[in-house]
Amino acid sequence: METSELIEIISREEDGKNQFKANITNVDSLAAEIVAFCNTGGGRIFIGVNNDGSIAGLQRDDIGRLNQLLSNASSQSVRPPINYGTENVKLPDGIVMVVTIPDGLSKPYMDNSGAIWVKSGSDKRKVTSREEIQRMLQKSGLVHGDEIAANRISIASIDMDFFSSFYEKEYGISLDKSETNLTQLLHNMNLADGDVFNVAGALMFSQAPQFRLPAFIVKAVAFSGTDIEETKYVDSKDIAGRLSDVFQRSLAFLLTNTRSIQGEQGFNSVGDDEIPRIVFEELVANALIHRDYFITAPIRLLVFADRIEIISPGHLPNNLTIENIKNGNSNIRNPILASFASRMLPYRGLGSGIKRALREYKAIDFIDDRDGNKFTVLIKRRM
Repeated sequence: METSELIEIISREEDGKNQFKANITNVDSLAAEIVAFCNTGGGRIFIGVNNDGSIAGLQRDDIGRLNQLLSNASSQSVRPPINYGTENVKLPDGIVMVVTIPDGLSKPYMDNSGAIWVKSGSDKRKVTSREEIQRMLQKSGLVHGDEIAANRISIASIDMDFFSSFYEKEYGISLDKSETNLTQLLHNMNLADGDVFNVAGALMFSQAPQFRLPAFIVKAVAFSGTDIEETKYVDSKDIAGRLSDVFQRSLAFLLTNTRSIQGEQGFNSVGDDEIPRIVFEELVANALIHRDYFITAPIRLLVFADRIEIISPGHLPNNLTIENIKNGNSNIRNPILASFASRMLPYRGLGSGIKRALREYKAIDFIDDRDGNKFTVLIKRRM
């Protein structure tokens, strides 16, 4: 790091990426700082800088001691251990050690006491919320929202006719002729643990999953104008049931509340859909399969006079970007649902859905709201 760059950084106040320390002598305190950065995108610790940005300066003897302290903290007091980088910058008032902590790949990181720390502005805080810990495990691929227990939904609630039909079609054998009992069969299919469905199993095969998972529905509203604040609406539905039924009813809502366009066709023709059906199929299927099931909120379908919005709980996972998904890249947030969806919905699971929708209809925008933790597909209507 150039001296000019260092001076420019420390001329500003501490923030979520840059922490100032006059000196460090306590390994536990240092471990907590490292854990917080690893869990929150990484950052740098400037040792030899006072909180106000003035130079405290380190001596040569301090450097050896700090190197040993960093080595001990990162390997013995941070779990799992991490790698870091250091750089010593010499200034007239002494040496400043710049410690670079990477964004961790194995979140959540914790200290020796089992505490999980994250950055909160220029400070740090201890994570105690179960939901926040689950989300960190989710980002690391250690747990997925569709595999957690479905709020005591027993496998006794299974829609046996629907499941039997699916099983026979999928595996080419009647369920009655299977030598495996239902409990073990659902466990083998990764749909239940013991006699309790996971979220994926409940959403796909339970008779009424929303009885205990009331937030996992689709709330659909069609407005006559262009503002969500309008008090009058044309149509409104809370769409619940099995995943395949929710898909079909959501699709029907969108098709019912959009127009057919006559174009060049004759008077007796029914016309073409204002927006091709395949666009709705791809985008609704994506919303149902890829939404964040750790968030207790519904998907929203909003039909306005000038646009349609499909709003899913949860921003794009990990480092996925809007440009990525337009190019066919994907990151499977709910692997169980994704593995079954291709056999229940018009879903291929190859990252091709967004590309296919854009090929059929260009006027689609995407909004990845990371602060609001939601993802919006905005389809502009033909006026």
